[in-house]
Amino acid sequence: MRVFSLLLAVFLTVCAPAFAASPIKDCKFGGKALYGKVQVVQSFADFKVQVVDSFPDLRVQRVASFPDACGRWQFVNELPDFTVEYVDGFPDFTVAFVESFPGQP
Repeated sequence: MRVFSLLLAVFLTVCAPAFAASPIKDCKFGGKALYGKVQVVQSFADFKVQVVDSFPDLRVQRVASFPDACGRWQFVNELPDFTVEYVDGFPDFTVAFVESFPGQP
């Protein structure tokens, strides 16, 4: 019984972050809307994001114009609505790039 309790505690400690709720609420993170003009930077970004293939916090569609809905990002080099930095670990939220149906899963 002790071994089971110990294994359960270890499992919950290691796997609990995977079952956590998305940090994005109403397509906003930290009060900022997650659509619009986006600039990729190497440091001092508004958001640190990790690109994943499955179970993202946000599905992102790259658009050339009208980034006016949740998950629609137009990548620019100047005058962004917000900036992102790609990271391999400890992101603010995760994204998956899609061709259609952007937004929260």
